[in-house]
Amino acid sequence: MVSENHTLCSDTRIKILVMDDEHHILTITQKMLEKFGYSVVLAETGQEAIDRYCEACEQKAPFSMVIMDLTIPGGMGGEDASKKILELDPHACIVLSSGNSNNPVMSNYKAYGLKGVIPKPYRLAELKKTIDQLINTP
Repeated sequence: MVSENHTLCSDTRIKILVMDDEHHILTITQKMLEKFGYSVVLAETGQEAIDRYCEACEQKAPFSMVIMDLTIPGGMGGEDASKKILELDPHACIVLSSGNSNNPVMSNYKAYGLKGVIPKPYRLAELKKTIDQLINTP
């Protein structure tokens, strides 16, 4: 699902931040995104994602999109981390991912300031379609 009223115009390489606590998911997602030609930065925790987002903004090289795992057992997941990123940048393009489609955040993502959701497991075509709908690629 994707909010249809958000488009980013980008004249630089699309840079995507991916946060997930499972290393194999990070690795597979990175390979999928790099296959599309995107630049990818990885984070394993919500706090690490926030830190990487802040660093990118400070370097004037912001992320085009952030894909965050909704739940991180014993740590800050995507729901809380996205709130903090949106406090810093209300226009951040954040997409949550989860294998639990019953979570209210997944079904009502717009109310949380999010731009979309991607259910797990990722399917290559669905991942590409979601990114294409959110980012105006040349």
